[in-house]
Amino acid sequence: MEFRQTVNGADLNSVFINIPQYFRNRQVEVIVLPVDNINIKEESKPKRQLNLDFLAGKVPPLPDSFFDPLPEEELQAWGL
Repeated sequence: MEFRQTVNGADLNSVFINIPQYFRNRQVEVIVLPVDNINIKEESKPKRQLNLDFLAGKVPPLPDSFFDPLPEEELQAWGL
C-alpha cells in the first residue's frame, strides 16, 4: 500500500491528512521531505544545451525528401 501527499510548505500548518483506515490506531512514522523549491525563478535556472557531438560522423545527414509531405495512405495509417 502506498500513501503520499504533497503540499506546499506554506500550507503545511493547515494540512489535514486523511490517514488510510489500515494505519489508524497504529504507530506510524511521518517523514516530511521537500520536493521542490518554489522560490527559484525560471529565469535564474541555467539553460540546458543539447550536445550531440558524440554522434558526429556516425549519423548520415537527412535527405531532402525527408521533409516532403507524407503520402495520403501514410497519413491515414497514423489517423491524421
